[in-house]
Amino acid sequence: MPPSLYSLDWTLVRAFLAVAETGSLSAAARRLGTSQPTIGRQVQALEDALGAELFRRQPRGMELTATGAEMLAPAQAMQAAAGQIALRAAGQSEALAGTVRITASIFTAHHVLPPIIAGLRRDEPEIMLEIVASDQTENLLFREADIAIRMYRPEQLDVVTQHLGDYPLGVFAAKSYLDRVGRPTDLSQAMAYDFVGYDRNEEILRGFRDHGMDVDREFFPTRCDHQSVYWEFVRSGCGIGFGLRQTGLADPLLEEINLGIPIPVVPVWLTAHEAMRRTPRIRRVWDRLSEALTALLP
Repeated sequence: MPPSLYSLDWTLVRAFLAVAETGSLSAAARRLGTSQPTIGRQVQALEDALGAELFRRQPRGMELTATGAEMLAPAQAMQAAAGQIALRAAGQSEALAGTVRITASIFTAHHVLPPIIAGLRRDEPEIMLEIVASDQTENLLFREADIAIRMYRPEQLDVVTQHLGDYPLGVFAAKSYLDRVGRPTDLSQAMAYDFVGYDRNEEILRGFRDHGMDVDREFFPTRCDHQSVYWEFVRSGCGIGFGLRQTGLADPLLEEINLGIPIPVVPVWLTAHEAMRRTPRIRRVWDRLSEALTALLP
């Protein structure tokens, strides 16, 4: 006999949904912060409760059966409803004390946020702060974060956004590297130098091609997609690289290079779910982030 709506365990449905969306037990476990055996037991328990097979095990992961595919949309709707319940309840809190979870890119979290967070902790000791340093897009609807610092305009529904401005990028290299190889005066001359590039991210490649330089990833002898590691390679003298201008200018190991070409800017947006933006502690942190990040603009 199928379970009733009131006896169906949301924890089991959440496990099913994580496996369906990631394609494997291990990836689902990482998403939910638990172990692979736990996810496996939860999926099995849901299958037992429903009396149906939801997945077929394949060499490369888990594949939905026809029944599992039929369950996917209702499970996603259930997740959205659970997220709304949590958001609405949390949004009613009038207490200043509590935790605020902030997500930002790895580079921003590493090089920009620490002094801002230290100032917040000094002035608002009742507010605890969790920082999610990630270049993935955390979902505000499911409270993976309370406030997001985005380098693009958010398009998610039911969110409040504020465009703080645009941060300029700059071209930098370690002074030690330039002392050894010389200082290029334009882009064509710089093409004979080493550049630090990305691994799979093609953003820098597209930038070179936009300026008529048809290069591929082999042009960059050092490559890394992790923003903070990338920056450390530049600081250590691996070659010329790109980063936030105010961060580079503040670093005594680095020297800015003028290649005579326009360098793009990075838009900065604050984002929060509209239900959470009204809570006092989130509003307080939002205002402080807005003030501090705006102060870094040129």
